[in-house]
Amino acid sequence: MAHGFRAYAHRGGSEVAPENSPAAFAAAMALGYTWLETDVRATRDGVAVIHHDPLLDRTTDMSGPVLALPWHEVRRAHLANGEFPMRLEELIEAHPDASVNVDLKEAPVIAPVLDALRRTRAWHRVCLTSFSTKRLRAARRWAPSAIETAAGPAEVLLQRTTPPRLAKRLGARPDRLQVPARLVTDTYLRRAHAHGLPVDAWTVNDPAQMSRLLAAGVDGIMTDAPALLRDVLRSHGRWDSSAA
Repeated sequence: MAHGFRAYAHRGGSEVAPENSPAAFAAAMALGYTWLETDVRATRDGVAVIHHDPLLDRTTDMSGPVLALPWHEVRRAHLANGEFPMRLEELIEAHPDASVNVDLKEAPVIAPVLDALRRTRAWHRVCLTSFSTKRLRAARRWAPSAIETAAGPAEVLLQRTTPPRLAKRLGARPDRLQVPARLVTDTYLRRAHAHGLPVDAWTVNDPAQMSRLLAAGVDGIMTDAPALLRDVLRSHGRWDSSAA
């Protein structure tokens, strides 16, 4: 794969296993991925759990808000394939060769995530992201300066509308942009790269769109279909499992 390009298995990929399940992450790693994307929420007792929705209902056999339940209850929920939800630490420790793009789904999860990263010493293997700029800025204040973070929504807007030198003076401090694929045009990429920011597109499951983004010069693609993205990258001569 071209130097610096990232292929992300979104929630591990849902082709062969339920989203955010141990099996989905293992399948992506078996394909040669080294970037996994996931979502993290907090339990009532402050455990960082791999889970997308605020409720357990859609993806498990239990119901109720993750944040209202202690870990010893959440850990008993069955995913569709019979597996159980993972803690962030378990994902990091299960795949020591993987880096993880972590979506902070709520403010209460920030401290549990940072605690998990301290315990696993995984700062260098993580990119933090969120749909809340306020949440990301709080995480940056409390995390080591070396940790990588993506831009929050307000920072994405700032980078789109403000000259690079002024944006730096205004204090925006993301390391990369992660945006819907529809926003990624030649002009958008030129402007982002002028800011020194790589651009990752999400969530892309169509091979034609993957090819368009690669031709435009995107720096990363997130997909629910890891095998498909791998095949498209191979067809473009850009797949190298050591750099995925």
